[in-house]
Amino acid sequence: MPPLPAAMPVLVTRPAPGGAETARHLAARGFAPVLAPLLTVQTYARQLPAPEALRAVLVASRQAIPALPALYHGLPLYAVGDATAAAARAAGFRTVHSAQGRAEDLARLVGAELPPGGAPLLLATGLNQGERLKKILQISGFKIIREEVYAAHSVTSLPEDAAQMLRQGRGGWVLLFSRETALCLNRLVRAAGLAENFTRLRLAAISAPVAEAVQDLPWARIHVAMDPNEKAVLALLND
Repeated sequence: MPPLPAAMPVLVTRPAPGGAETARHLAARGFAPVLAPLLTVQTYARQLPAPEALRAVLVASRQAIPALPALYHGLPLYAVGDATAAAARAAGFRTVHSAQGRAEDLARLVGAELPPGGAPLLLATGLNQGERLKKILQISGFKIIREEVYAAHSVTSLPEDAAQMLRQGRGGWVLLFSRETALCLNRLVRAAGLAENFTRLRLAAISAPVAEAVQDLPWARIHVAMDPNEKAVLALLND
């Protein structure tokens, strides 16, 4: 009997905990995940408003969840998507709503479910993020307190597992879930002299802006997810 073909490698660039979850999903589908996070997340200790001073909590990334205190678990939480909503429920939040999309969808969900005015909403964001969402909601009449509760930092060199996959020159996939990660990948592969090794790799990007950040690499093909979530990104691998 001839040997079975090797599973197709898929480079997973997400930081923890999402990267490990994506790797498990890939392995269950018969792929060979190569886990190489390109961002590290630092949670900030912030003096946040008392829960009784707030109407709800808004979260545009699951990375903000660990920074939110248990005292907030009784507040309604509005999440940008299902993965962030699931992380909030796992952390102990009891009333969680998912916008199932982007920041603009989160703003629409809040506007549809909450009347403007009243006590403020807490928008928990990453460093230098969330300002546009804050302005959209303020224009709609909401009082917003934006707190930067975490920062995502790019790694300074290409992880060895990623470099080894690129040196092998096999066909495979690269998954990108954020523009910051895409820009980091582009910078690091060029610094490592591996940019030309992308000719047999296909990109699965969560959005068009993410794909644009690496479109100058010589991909075999670029695919963009129909929706901004992991399920839609993994569906691209069926093409």
